[in-house]
Amino acid sequence: MNPDFGTLQALLKRRLQLIADHEFREADPTGHLAALQQISELISAEHHRLRPILPGRLAHFLQQASFSKALEYLEEMG
Repeated sequence: MNPDFGTLQALLKRRLQLIADHEFREADPTGHLAALQQISELISAEHHRLRPILPGRLAHFLQQASFSKALEYLEEMG
């Protein structure tokens, strides 16, 4: 995998962790939503930064907000 994609991969993983954190969501719905919004903004910024070097499929997944597919793609790149 291109080392430039490490931050993007970490952000995508963090998003999945947040989604799966039902305890956080139940304890603080507003905070949970804010954390999800923040991670989505960071993913968007990273997408914008990497746009010139993104492979076509990965760019498509990010543009369509198919973040699970984007993460899967990055993991397959290894």
